[in-house]
Amino acid sequence: MDRRSLVQGVAAAGIVGIAGTGRAAHKIESLAINSGPKAVTVSADAQSRLTKWPRYGSEEKQRLSDLLESNKFYEEIPLLETETKAYLSVPFVKAHINGTSALMSMFFALDLLEGSEIMTPSYTASATIAPMRFFGYVPIFIDINPRTACVDLNDAKRKLTPRTKAIVPMHAWGLPCDMDQINAWAAETGLIVLEDAAQAQGATLQEKHMGTWGAMGIFSYQMSKVLPAIEGGMGVYQNREQFERATTFGNYDLPGRFPADSKYSKYDQTGFGPKFRIHPLAAALARMQMPKLDERNTLIGSQVRRLNNRLTALPGLSMQSSRPDMKRVHWSANILFLDEKKAGFSKSALLTALKAEGVRANGAAYPEQHKFSLYREPQWWHHAPQVPDELPGCAEVNRNTVRLPLFTAEATEVIDQYAEAFEKIWAHREAVAKL
Repeated sequence: MDRRSLVQGVAAAGIVGIAGTGRAAHKIESLAINSGPKAVTVSADAQSRLTKWPRYGSEEKQRLSDLLESNKFYEEIPLLETETKAYLSVPFVKAHINGTSALMSMFFALDLLEGSEIMTPSYTASATIAPMRFFGYVPIFIDINPRTACVDLNDAKRKLTPRTKAIVPMHAWGLPCDMDQINAWAAETGLIVLEDAAQAQGATLQEKHMGTWGAMGIFSYQMSKVLPAIEGGMGVYQNREQFERATTFGNYDLPGRFPADSKYSKYDQTGFGPKFRIHPLAAALARMQMPKLDERNTLIGSQVRRLNNRLTALPGLSMQSSRPDMKRVHWSANILFLDEKKAGFSKSALLTALKAEGVRANGAAYPEQHKFSLYREPQWWHHAPQVPDELPGCAEVNRNTVRLPLFTAEATEVIDQYAEAFEKIWAHREAVAKL
C-alpha cells in the first residue's frame, strides 16, 4: 500500500496517524484544542527566525556601507541593469522605483489608442490594472483557473473583442502561467503579450524565464518579493522602441544617451513628467541578492515540497497544479487548497485546529480587483470598464485557500511538526467538523 492510500485510510478511520517521513506509525494524541499536546513545539521566536524575509547579510551591509562612504551611488543602477540582462538573456531592461512604476511605463510604451482593451486577471494587485486609466485603456477582467490561480485562457478567449489589443498574465504566487499557450493564441489574434512577473523572479517555463515571454514584462523588488530590495522594480523589453519610450516616460535624464536615430532623444531633460528612477541603494540591494536568487529559490522550494508531499496525501488538500516543464518559485506563502467536502470539515475549523496545534496558517483572501469601487465609478475612466458581478474561479480559489509560511532557512524539525499537526487533525476529522 502506498503512503497516500495509507494516510487516507488512517484519516477515514480517525484513530491512528502517520509520523514523520521515514518514521514508524504511532497513535495520534488528542487535538490541542481538546487539551491534547501541541504538535508544534518549536517556539514562536524560532519559527520567526526560520521564516524571516528578506534575509540580508554581511555582503549587503558592506556594500551599502561602501556606497555611503564613497558617494558613488548612481553607478549601481546601470550595473544592476547589465547584470539583469545577462541573467535573463534579454536585449533591454530598465530599473524603476517600484513594480507599479514599471507597469505604468509598460502601459505607456504600448502607445495604443484610448479605448483599447487590455485583458488581465482580476486576481492580481491593483498595480496591474489601475494605472491603465491614465492612458485611456479599458481593463477586461479575466477569471483564473481554480487549480493554478493563474489566468484562465478559455475565459480570455470568450471575452475577446475587436477592441482587445493586449493581455497581461500574472504569475500568481510564483507559478508560471501557460505562456506557450497564451503566446500561441496571442499570435493568432494579434494581441500584445505583457507579463506581470512581480511574484515570479527566477521562475521558468521550458527553461525560459518568466518576464521574457512577452513583448514586455515587469518584476517587483518590494521587500516581500522573491528578489527583495525593500522597494524597486524592473521593466523587460524585447524591442528598442518600447524600451526607449518606457524609459523616457519616467527618466528625464536618459533620452540624451539613446542612439542618434531615436525618436525619443529630443525629450532629454524633460521626459514625459514622472520620475521613476530606482533608489541607488535599492539597486545595490538587488544586485547583492541576484547571485543568491536561484539558490534561495531552490532551498525554499525544496522545503515546500517536503511539507506538501505529506499534506497533499490527506483527503481534500491540494496545491497549485504545475506542469513538468515549469520551474516555479514561491512568493509570500505556501498556497494550499482545501476541498471542505472531501476533508469533512470547514476551512474555518481547520484554521482553528491548526492555530491550537501551533501552526501558523491563515485563509486570507487575495484581492479580486473587479470588486473594488475604483472600477465601478465611471468618473475615473476615459472609457468605463465593464465589471463582472462574479468570477467563479477567483471566488473558488479564495474560498479554498489556506496559506502557510515559507521557510527561508533550513527548517526540517518544524516542517515535520507542521506535517504531524495536519495528520493529527485529519485523524480526528469528526471532532474537527464540530468546531
